[in-house]
Amino acid sequence: MERLNKFLAQAGVASRRQAESLIRAGHVKVNGAVIIEMGVQIDPQNDLVEVDGRVIKEQAQYEYIILHKPPGYLSTVRDPFQRPTVIDLLPNPKSRLYPVGRLDLDTSGLLFFTNDGVLALALTHPRHLVEKVYQVKVSGIPTDSELQALSQGILLDDGWTAPAKSAIDRIENGNAIIRVTLREGRKRQVKRMMLAIGHRVLALQRIAMGPLTLGDLKPGEWRCPSESELKQLLKLKEKSANLSSK
Repeated sequence: MERLNKFLAQAGVASRRQAESLIRAGHVKVNGAVIIEMGVQIDPQNDLVEVDGRVIKEQAQYEYIILHKPPGYLSTVRDPFQRPTVIDLLPNPKSRLYPVGRLDLDTSGLLFFTNDGVLALALTHPRHLVEKVYQVKVSGIPTDSELQALSQGILLDDGWTAPAKSAIDRIENGNAIIRVTLREGRKRQVKRMMLAIGHRVLALQRIAMGPLTLGDLKPGEWRCPSESELKQLLKLKEKSANLSSK
């Protein structure tokens, strides 16, 4: 037996959290009956699971893609206003992929796609403390005390941030290029943190997430994880699955 939301995530329908939302909204049926309760368990071999009338089967094969997202693309699967989305930049996948985490419309850099719900949760759940590294161009040059404030945590309108590592890489025309490492992922967090210490973000790019790196990918290009990256991803996935079962 397996939890329904976990089954949907592993089948590539959505992340586990998104699967819970689908269940609560009445989009999911098991053996013809609409399920809206959390914690329902199913037998993947014998129970018929449907999402909006589409029969869902166990995922036979997982896919993993790293994309260099350019500015101007929405980090979503589809947009009701027909604006460009990151899905438009991918090759024709064999199964439905979705982005793990998001990047703002004007933010570029590493965006990871998969149909592996367990791995998606492992990369995004706060308890796993997966590091995300950003290259940030800000107006002006932060002082040592301002960067120290980042390392101690910044008070934002939604509470204190966790300590962040930061260091100035270089100076360009009086503006600093800073490398910032976070272990949390609040909405527009880097931009709000920089503004809190008095420096507006002029450009923002994510260059790493966990074991994944942007490398030499040009904007709009994609690649599959290297053997080393994939091995580390699967270790993270196994650790997450073990924690979830406790």
